[in-house]
Amino acid sequence: MRGKKAPKHKLKPDIRYGNVYVTKFINYVMRAGKKSVAQKVVYGAFDIIDKAIKDKKVDAEFENALQVFDQAIKNISPQIEVRGKRVGGANYQVPFPVRGDRKYALAFRWIIDAADKKKGRSMAAKLADELMLALIGEGDSVKKKNDVHRMADANRAFAHFAR
Repeated sequence: MRGKKAPKHKLKPDIRYGNVYVTKFINYVMRAGKKSVAQKVVYGAFDIIDKAIKDKKVDAEFENALQVFDQAIKNISPQIEVRGKRVGGANYQVPFPVRGDRKYALAFRWIIDAADKKKGRSMAAKLADELMLALIGEGDSVKKKNDVHRMADANRAFAHFAR
């Protein structure tokens, strides 16, 4: 790496929930700099989740959409991932533990990708659906996490290259 490391920007908490991770999620949803559109999508998804909680379609232990969001992110966040490493002319997929910030980045990306792939409804509805599926351990984003863990487990023999 050359030069100095880019400074980390402090994010302001979002306007509705006062949560920094919701702000970060809105920034991940945002396309072409249209933050107000991204906010409408995310808050629309949270409103759908709140309505599902009120209609008892989600476990009673959750009081609002923010708690559902936090638990869904925890269910999707990977603990270990594989990275390619070149050793003696051969490339090995070496399992590495995932850092804290990267866990959130991967979880956000997987949720948004899974919601994007679904067709026929608004992005807010697809996002709410994916978050509620992640809450119970189902959905494409949870499948992606399990695939990453399975890949890391299969390449456990190369863990000694991690140093």
